[in-house]
Amino acid sequence: MTKKQVVDPIFPECPIRNIIARIGDKWSILVLLTLDETKQPMRFKALEAAIPDISQKMLTQVLRDLEADGLVLRHAYAEVPPRVEYELTDRSRSLLPHIHNLVGWALDNLSDIVKDRKAFMEKG
Repeated sequence: MTKKQVVDPIFPECPIRNIIARIGDKWSILVLLTLDETKQPMRFKALEAAIPDISQKMLTQVLRDLEADGLVLRHAYAEVPPRVEYELTDRSRSLLPHIHNLVGWALDNLSDIVKDRKAFMEKG
């Protein structure tokens, strides 16, 4: 079992929870959206610059996880200095319309959610 795999005590074999835990973390969706915006392979430093609040260690781990799940391709070129590029796979491209719908929903509902959160906090 990987460290990011979620095991539910009632449904320990539930694959959905394992997948959602992996792509639903704080950074995976941002990495996928960033790669999608460019429509071309990106180098590690370009990804790091495009997501300025992610640490180098976290970006490395997220890219490894996404590669392990077949959502990102890693291309290492035997050059000096070494060059590594990352790009989306067909699998991640099939996921992106759903991510874009989620982002759209979040934007459409953001002000109401913020207002409701504020009202909730004032009640409490």
